[in-house]
Amino acid sequence: MCKVLLILLLSMPGLAAVAQKYRVKDYSSAQEKLNNEYCTGSFKSARGVIIDLTNENESVHTYLNILNWLEGRVAGLQIRYLRDGTPVPYLRDTRATIFVDEMQVEPAFLNDLPVTDIAMVKIIKGPFVGAPGNGGGGTVLIYTLKGDDDDNPEPDN
Repeated sequence: MCKVLLILLLSMPGLAAVAQKYRVKDYSSAQEKLNNEYCTGSFKSARGVIIDLTNENESVHTYLNILNWLEGRVAGLQIRYLRDGTPVPYLRDTRATIFVDEMQVEPAFLNDLPVTDIAMVKIIKGPFVGAPGNGGGGTVLIYTLKGDDDDNPEPDN
């Protein structure tokens, strides 16, 4: 019965046009575009959760550290705090490696990185060959805005 109904629906000439009109925007292609624009080498080929902060609402800009904003937004990501209050990412109970613009940094570095300067965050939940020891605890990749991404260019004198 289901097969017959499916065949009937697919054979209707106007149905494909209606489905195309109301089709949800392909989110994976937007993620692929960001991945291709910001990531290079093994960072590009690794699969992960990509979060576009260039189109994010203003709520992200109220946070002083991007890890505080990510807490609770990515499955499996936990944020623990050092004695000095510095957030440290953990994926599946193992400390994650942090990269900013594909350079490894310590968690304290993110305290001085303005959230408004971040374009994209990519979270790799499994081992990552680009991290020391293959990043068995997962990896948090943070990419800052490029110079041509600035919304307010300097006026010419």
